[in-house]
Amino acid sequence: MKAEYDLSKMMSRRNPYAAKLKKPVSMRLSEDVVDYFKDMAKEAGVPYQSLINLYLRDCVMQNRKVQIAWPSGKA
Repeated sequence: MKAEYDLSKMMSRRNPYAAKLKKPVSMRLSEDVVDYFKDMAKEAGVPYQSLINLYLRDCVMQNRKVQIAWPSGKA
């Protein structure tokens, strides 16, 4: 292998994976929810944000829908 390479003539190109990068977002989560995922992540040996992302990705792949039933407030 060469000790040095001449990269001055190298052509740059756009990263083909850039569209698949993660998007940073801010979320307000309950403390108990964060603690739950942190504990699970610690057991699994992964960062808790990655675990949350994996869980949400699974929801997307399984096409899970949230069912919310708000109380009507009528007595």
